[in-house]
Amino acid sequence: MRTSDGTPLHVVDSGPADAPVTAVLLHGWTLDSTSWDRVAAALPGRVVRYDHRGHGRSGNVGARTIDRLADDLAEVIAAEVPSGRIVLAGHSMGGMTIMALAERHPELLARVVGVAFVATSCGALPPVRAAEKVLGGVVGRRALVGFARVMPVGLRFMLFGRRAAWADVVASSGMVSRCSGSAFVDFRYEVAAHDRRKALVELASTPSVVLAGGADLLTPVRHSRAIAEELASAELVIFPGAGHMLPMERADEVAARIARLM
Repeated sequence: MRTSDGTPLHVVDSGPADAPVTAVLLHGWTLDSTSWDRVAAALPGRVVRYDHRGHGRSGNVGARTIDRLADDLAEVIAAEVPSGRIVLAGHSMGGMTIMALAERHPELLARVVGVAFVATSCGALPPVRAAEKVLGGVVGRRALVGFARVMPVGLRFMLFGRRAAWADVVASSGMVSRCSGSAFVDFRYEVAAHDRRKALVELASTPSVVLAGGADLLTPVRHSRAIAEELASAELVIFPGAGHMLPMERADEVAARIARLM
């Protein structure tokens, strides 16, 4: 599909079109919709997932902000799921996108019957460091591609917990290498500036689950606890030993938790 600002988004739609509930899955920063593949395969009903702008097989034009990602989500819902009940599941930046949707498009929440926040945060993440500013401003895409060739070992320790499968590490490296350099940099700033704790008020009465990896280095458990504190109906689930990549590390368990909302 193509968004209102002309950005083509790669959308994957699976399951029966007439399913009573559709799960919409949103991936994290530098990843793409394939990070959800095993979860999607295990879910009942219809599942829609897509690559954010600047990621995977989607285009890289227009604004690269979390607010714009929320608008993209609203447009994906309008185009792909114009009626019926919806369950939203967001991993990392995908969870932040759901919070921004609640802030910018609260009228859509009447159709949302469940939300899963997966290894994400409502704010207070580390700021962008000076070295990252230099990397983004001077080296950009060329450095990102070069880094992707040697980064699997680094990603293994940065993103994954104790039971990481090397195939998943390599797959994650491939996703990062497909992220555009400008999206890599711009969304890094966006994630650092993200502060949408107040937006969670809009979701306070929606059945929800907050999933965290006990060994997550990027969004430590305290971030999931902060989200759960704002959502009266939320269940907080911590997976001991798991890292940031819960949709891959704990695919069956994540799918089971999302399925309960459907």
